[in-house]
Amino acid sequence: MQIREFAVEQWMNEYEETCRYNLAETCVSSLTTGELLDLSGRREQVLSELETTPLTYGPIPGSPRLRTLVAELYRNQRPDNVLITHGAIGANALVHAALVEPGDHVVTVVPTYQQHYSIPASYGARVDHLPLQEEHGWQPELDELDRLVTPKTRLITINNPNNPTGALIDAEGLSRIADIARRSGAWVLCDEVYRGVDQAGDGFTASIADLYERGISTGSMSKPFSLAGLRLGWIVAPNDLLKEVATHRDYTTISVGRVDDLLACVALECRDTILARSQRITRTNLAIVDEWISSRDDVTYVKPLSGTTALLRYDAPVGSYELCTRLLEHSGVMFTPGAAFDIENTVRIGFADDANTLRTGLHLFGQFLDQLSHTPLNNDHESPAIQPINSRS
Repeated sequence: MQIREFAVEQWMNEYEETCRYNLAETCVSSLTTGELLDLSGRREQVLSELETTPLTYGPIPGSPRLRTLVAELYRNQRPDNVLITHGAIGANALVHAALVEPGDHVVTVVPTYQQHYSIPASYGARVDHLPLQEEHGWQPELDELDRLVTPKTRLITINNPNNPTGALIDAEGLSRIADIARRSGAWVLCDEVYRGVDQAGDGFTASIADLYERGISTGSMSKPFSLAGLRLGWIVAPNDLLKEVATHRDYTTISVGRVDDLLACVALECRDTILARSQRITRTNLAIVDEWISSRDDVTYVKPLSGTTALLRYDAPVGSYELCTRLLEHSGVMFTPGAAFDIENTVRIGFADDANTLRTGLHLFGQFLDQLSHTPLNNDHESPAIQPINSRS
């Protein structure tokens, strides 16, 4: 099986451990184990549970306690509609493996997480892209989706809230997507890994699993719950589909770790507290980004409605990989190149980590752009040389 290189993950793997100011991070500022215990309000009880947890295999689909807690994140779901996986990345991969065969027709929005077009293409599916347009607020054009979907469409994949733009499809839009899918009997996979940090209201958008009988929702403990290190996610879907998924899962994952399962339970049992923290961080930090962008003439964006990321469009004579690489070299600031999402002259920013790091990184990025704009291109049309920037300024 041939598959396209995973551009975003390769970029993150190359630089995220060595950069000074990580503005590519997409998880809400990670919790330590001690902080999780404090937020739970029952430190000693949880420590006692950990001490008595046998380090053997856990229940293959996830513990009943955990599946019940995940089901409570949805409006119309039961524990037997939940399958625990190795992160949302494992959840998405399993759904594609269970549903997509050579010759199938798949429709996916772009930009999105690369799994949702590269995996089905690697299986031999015909994948049609539904491009999200900046001028339309990165919202899917549903009339165009209706045109792309045929009686032979097997799967529609969306990402809500969207990565990398932070756009949010509301319940009405999701219901329209369900109606389009229902016409052909297609499944709808909605990657909802950023669900829980909307910029307004209680932070939770509607889920496709609650709106469509063939809706599949994937999520994880990584983004709004600040526990990416647990590597724990889930699929919420009809029972018949989960049985098919479980067949594929048996070949890749026996069970998630018992300690991971337990700590995920602890987090979901105090989810209101954790999500309130995450919403406070994302709303405060997005205001910082918005203020900075409003001060610039050379950077624009569509302000996210949810999630932890935004796509910034810059006005400079360099491609996004080169810009991001040179920015790293000269100031230690890390963004994700927009070209990793096939959208050039943009960068993805993550705004859910430390506010001081965010402010410093944006300041240094502004200095970098200012130098870039005042350094003319040479006669060979190469990118201008940039002098090193004092990363402590």
